[in-house]
Formats: sequence, structure tokens, C-alpha cells
Amino acid sequence: MAIPSPVILNQLGPVVGARLAVHPSRPTVWEHEPGRAPWDLPTGVDVLLTRPLIGWDAAPSAPPHGWGDGLRWIQSASTGMDFYPPWLLEGRRTVTCARGVSAEAIADYVMTAILAFEKRWDAIRLRGPEDWRRETLGSLSGKRLGLVGFGAIGRAVAERARAFGLVVGAVRRSGWAQPEPGVDPFERLEDLAAASDHLVLALPLTATTHGLIGAGLLAHAKPGLHLVNVARGALLDQDGLLAALDSGRIAGATLDVTDPEPLPTGHPFYRHPAIRLTPHVSWSSPDVDRRLADRVLANLDAYVRGEPLRDVVDADTGY
Repeated sequence: MAIPSPVILNQLGPVVGARLAVHPSRPTVWEHEPGRAPWDLPTGVDVLLTRPLIGWDAAPSAPPHGWGDGLRWIQSASTGMDFYPPWLLEGRRTVTCARGVSAEAIADYVMTAILAFEKRWDAIRLRGPEDWRRETLGSLSGKRLGLVGFGAIGRAVAERARAFGLVVGAVRRSGWAQPEPGVDPFERLEDLAAASDHLVLALPLTATTHGLIGAGLLAHAKPGLHLVNVARGALLDQDGLLAALDSGRIAGATLDVTDPEPLPTGHPFYRHPAIRLTPHVSWSSPDVDRRLADRVLANLDAYVRGEPLRDVVDADTGY
């Protein structure tokens, strides 16, 4: 059933707001008030456009009485839904995410991390003539890249990695019903870790993936492994990673995410020579707001026509 003029609460900022203002459906748009709880909806709202890190971490364990009455569609600016309370996915409303919006930016970050590791980018930087020396640099060609998760991010990483001569393997939750060109299918994460020179975590955080990369898995990883995490910090046993680095089993880690974020003052990740820590920025790019707005407006077009929306979240799996 078509929705001729939706009532929208926009918590995504001015770029999306400007696009909503000229949408042909002439929506009524409420802009988010700073300091107001993101679940505190004005009366009559049927569309909520929201994002993490605006107060959802303080959401009550159960929805407030009458929450979401009349709400038909929720669009998240993120791919992962772990920032939100579980009750956001409950009910008969449709929830969609921004799957793939930042995939290219994240894939660029991953390749930067791998190149910096193999080419020893920090070690060869000269600060004076006393640093001048010959070094043997690594190569990407023929090395194995393992992808833990093969959604939009995994696909974008694989495309770039093959161009550099990396051999790509992957594990995925849904299995391998048919071959993926240029990607070696792995059924077991343990086998992928044991075969990979670079292991990239690119999967959602759910109850079943929490702590997936533990001390046991790292102990059996290929010696010299470089681990890259661009997904969620809680996928990884951080104490187990430290032990694996200190033992020399793991050669390095590039972490754009941690648990918690930020890590507290004095955490060993800040000073560990084998860890490159960045502040959860792999998703960012100059055009990310435009790309998000394009996705939101395409879904709004479908919504007002009564057509299926893109990137609907499965309430059972949480992504």
C-alpha cells in the first residue's frame, strides 16, 4: 500500500535532511533534537531514520509503553545492528540497514593496512642520515588473504586484493551453495586462519559471533599472521590477541575497532609495537554522507510506492 506523505523523524543529519525537504512525496520531517533520547518519537511518526552513537547505548531494556505505535519503517545508517536494543527489531515494522554504503572505504582501509604491514611502511621512514639503510620489503603477490565474512565489505576487499596478486579465501555463515569466482571457499574458520597471511574480520557482531576469534584459534593460526579487524571489537578475545602477539605467533594486528571504544587510558594496545590502532574510522570517506543519502532516498522512493525495501534486517539473525 502506497504512503502518499510520510511523517519522518530524521536523526541522520543535514545532508539527508536537505534531500528529504525536496522529495516528491512532500514528507513531514522532524529533525532530531540534540539531547533528546533517540527512541523518544514525536506523535504520528511512521518513519525513523536513525544512527548509532546518539544515545541508543542508554536505551531501556524494554521499550517504553506505546513505543513505536504507528511506526512502519526504521532505517539505520549502520550495517551492524548491535548498537541498538533488541526491541528495535521487534514488532511488525520493517527495519533496514545501510549494508554496503561504506564497503569501498573500508576495503581501501584494509588494503592500506596490508600494504603498510608488508612494506614495513613505518620501519623504512627516514628521520635522518643515520637511518639510511637497505631493507628487504615484503610483497603481496602470492600471499593468502582470509576473509571472515563475505558480504559487501568482503566482496569489495576481495576485488582489490586480487588486483594486487593476493590469493583470496573466505568463510561465510550461509555456506557456499555455488562457487564465487576468484575466491577459495573454506568451510572452517580454523582452516582459513591456518592458511592465511592476512586475516580480515568483516562480519556482524551477534550472540553467535561474540568472541569468535579466541586464544585457541590464534594459537593455531599461521605463524606470522597479520590480523585486521574492521567489524566489531567484541568479535576478538583481546587478551588472547596480546598473548599471541607476545609469543610471536601473530606478527601484527591492525584494529579499527575495540571493546570498549575508546579503550581506557593505559590499555596495552596503545603502546604495543605490533598493534596499529585507529579510532573506528575505516568507514569514513568524503562522499559517505551522499552515499548514505542516496540509499535512504532510494528506500523512501520504494516506501511511498508500497514496494519492497532494500537491505531489510532479519530479526532472527540480527543483521
